[in-house]
Amino acid sequence: MALLQVQLLVHALCLPGAGGKVLLTLSLQGRGEQVCSDHLLYVHPSCRAENTDEYGDKCVSSQDIFSCTPPTKKILEGKHLVKVIAGRLEKLFHKNEDASGTEDSSELSTTISDNEENLAEPTSNSNFEELIEMLQSSNEQKDMPENLEGGILLDQAYAIPPKDLNMLLFAPKSQFMRDLAELQGTTDVQEGPWTWKSADKSCLARVVTYPKAATKLVKTVKATEEQTYIKANGKEFIVFVDVNTPEVPYGNTFKVDLLYKITPGPELFSIEKSAHLVISWALNFHQSTMMKGLIERGARQGLKGSFEQFSDLLAKNLKVINLVNISDKGHTVATLQEERQSDWELATEYFWNFTVVAALFMVLYISFHIWLCGEFKLQGLEFDGLDLPDSVGEIITSAILVIQLEKVYDMVSHFVQARLKRGSDHGVKAQGDGWVLTIALIEGAKLASLDSTELPDPYVVFTCNGKSRTSSVKLQTLNPHWNEILEFDASEEPPSVLDVEVLDVDGPFDQACSLGHAEINFLKHTSTELADIWVPLDGKLAQSSQSKLHLRIFLNNTNGAETIRDYLKKMEKEVGKKLNLRSLHRNSAFQKIFGLPPEEFLISDFSCSLKRKMPLQGRLFLSARIVGFYANLFGHKTKFFFLWEDIEHIHELPPTLGTVGSPSLVIILSKGHGNDARHGAKYQDEEGRLHFYFHSFISFNVASRTVMALWRTRTLGPDQRAQIAEEQQDRDEKPSLFEDPSSYLIIQDAKLAKVLSVELPVNIRLVLQMFDGGDFEYRVMAKSGCLNYTTTAWEPVTPDVHERRISYKFDRSISVFGGEVTCTQQKMPFSSDGGWIVNEIMTLHDVPFGEYFRQVQLKYELENPALAQGTCKCDAYVGVAWLRSTKFEERITRNVVRKFTQWSKEVLQLVEREILLATT
Repeated sequence: MALLQVQLLVHALCLPGAGGKVLLTLSLQGRGEQVCSDHLLYVHPSCRAENTDEYGDKCVSSQDIFSCTPPTKKILEGKHLVKVIAGRLEKLFHKNEDASGTEDSSELSTTISDNEENLAEPTSNSNFEELIEMLQSSNEQKDMPENLEGGILLDQAYAIPPKDLNMLLFAPKSQFMRDLAELQGTTDVQEGPWTWKSADKSCLARVVTYPKAATKLVKTVKATEEQTYIKANGKEFIVFVDVNTPEVPYGNTFKVDLLYKITPGPELFSIEKSAHLVISWALNFHQSTMMKGLIERGARQGLKGSFEQFSDLLAKNLKVINLVNISDKGHTVATLQEERQSDWELATEYFWNFTVVAALFMVLYISFHIWLCGEFKLQGLEFDGLDLPDSVGEIITSAILVIQLEKVYDMVSHFVQARLKRGSDHGVKAQGDGWVLTIALIEGAKLASLDSTELPDPYVVFTCNGKSRTSSVKLQTLNPHWNEILEFDASEEPPSVLDVEVLDVDGPFDQACSLGHAEINFLKHTSTELADIWVPLDGKLAQSSQSKLHLRIFLNNTNGAETIRDYLKKMEKEVGKKLNLRSLHRNSAFQKIFGLPPEEFLISDFSCSLKRKMPLQGRLFLSARIVGFYANLFGHKTKFFFLWEDIEHIHELPPTLGTVGSPSLVIILSKGHGNDARHGAKYQDEEGRLHFYFHSFISFNVASRTVMALWRTRTLGPDQRAQIAEEQQDRDEKPSLFEDPSSYLIIQDAKLAKVLSVELPVNIRLVLQMFDGGDFEYRVMAKSGCLNYTTTAWEPVTPDVHERRISYKFDRSISVFGGEVTCTQQKMPFSSDGGWIVNEIMTLHDVPFGEYFRQVQLKYELENPALAQGTCKCDAYVGVAWLRSTKFEERITRNVVRKFTQWSKEVLQLVEREILLATT
């Protein structure tokens, strides 16, 4: 009864002519009920409750406050006591009472019973999420409590919204907690329901019991956790956990308190949210003991081991975020700006050396000598205005002075050159919204020297996304200290690689020479590593000297998710397909598979096969900066990725038996690039380029178009991108193929030239057999030099337009290089008199300069002449669509047009011959 109050209200009703009646009202009230709603008193354990009860009891310890309402065990004892008192009083006053008295007593008993049920029973109709939502309304105004005084057990951010992390840790029957219990060897975990412990529904709590696994010092013991929500407003979740282990040595003298704080984490560069989890602990003693120090050390060691397992398991289930935010960048920038030296300090440091001091001394010495000496006589070969040295000492002194002045002149030239370069890029702020790259150039160490007799004058050039920033020049040093900030203007795409080049300027007129270079891949370094990184330099001189640079790199998206949406909208025009933001779960899974930083976002992914010695079914992932492949075959995982900038060429291959009738997409990397993905390449050619083959796409055209569009966007220069944008706008304004039969199907229009016009003495219907995919077509194409000729069936695109795919290989008679061809053909009515147009797009593979032009376009116009019945007039047109310019463009175009003119003429002659032979 120490913590319980029982109030007995006695009402005596004296009615005339009747016996007296006594009405008793029993109520149960815990002392802690008044402070239940004010859990934040625990933040300062020394505090006392402002409103003490009538007995003058005070809030002595934090555990009393955090018991919220009376603890479960004490509540049950109080309820049992009320029942005993009520039963005895009912027997005492209920003897020979009339029916009304019985009804009053039963009504009172029913009221008490209802109150007990409301106090103990959980809200069975509401799940955990609904309880948390109900709790939010009463906890919005509560302050954030401080961490417990015992210390921090875990302080980490994760790529998951705070609400989802709260569900992961405290939802009933959480799979994560089951896995943790299994990992720690804990069995028979009994979770009580989450229930309200106050009438205003501001206190949600539950009890969890489990046996703790035995250790070397302690046997298996039973532990009880009382978990209570202090705050839950949808963004912040604070849970206080009271752990009791009475069976451990001296367990009745102490208890362990844990405080879980789940708050919104740092703002990520991608669209997903993050959560910051901080777990602190404290040890509270009920009574003094001589073993206090031993207990504290044992508790600290046990908690550290348990929460290391907790942290490792949580890191396996969630993506960990390193806590490097923009405030660190601001602090770094401010620090470096404070460390900048003035021009006077730099000049003093540079010129304060033996050479300058000796030269100055010699000038002063000679000046005083001239001032002190008297008139002289003309001697020897001297005459007025010419004073020759009179001794060997004067000659030596003059020579020393000339040499010293020459060195001083060189030093002044170096200093002027350094000052002229100072104002180029250092301290210039980035402009625009998007991806802003900030580089803090701290220092260099053990730089090489091109001349063993002189020290270098180093400066650094940073290149990213085709733009460069240059540092100032540091004079005559192998260990320069820059302390400079360089920023790149905002870009639409997140940068992939930063090129670093250290150069030496030997005077104002000499060409800069390299002292070493490096390449920093943003996808292979975490934000924490980039925030303070020593970069080793490559190169013969740099590697022999073990040269390196100290950098601090920050990549920030100033426009949030809007930058990503704008990028996707721009890519939709290139791809010709709607691109949507991927879900947080899918984006996080993509980042976790390839170990990518949080700013990387998934654009699209396709199911396909990777062709090596054996085909491997997996999935191709496309993001803003990488192409990745992932496959999991019976637990054997295959994954790799390479940058868009690593790709040198992409082309398509026709269907083969090896690809099960599916066309292949071949990606060729530049020499020396993508070596981390070597295990996924089919082979490496003689030039050292890796070749990757992908096939069995569900929709090959969509996948190929998406890959090509992303590659062009990442690799083409600004001028080429602007030209493509103008061409895209012109194409959007043009009518489509289906609206105007004379327009053309393919994205890149070529200038078609009429190269052939013949009149065949056969009916147009017979000539059209050349395009029906039958034996006649195969026979003609085989005789014209097309090997392995295959074609698909015609498919209707619109009621009047049909389309098909063709693939074959030229023999040596047509092309000495051979070469494979993939075609897209469309046919449509030309006129009302039975005329037809056949448009054909030919993509040539493995031919010289094939990477410079996209396609060869052919166009056949077949019509019936008005004057000659039973004949067919055929006009052929040829054009070349160029990808990029070359000085051989005119020569290649002339050669291609001549070859295909000759080939088309031979094909039409074969058609005429085969038809005539078949009809005779």
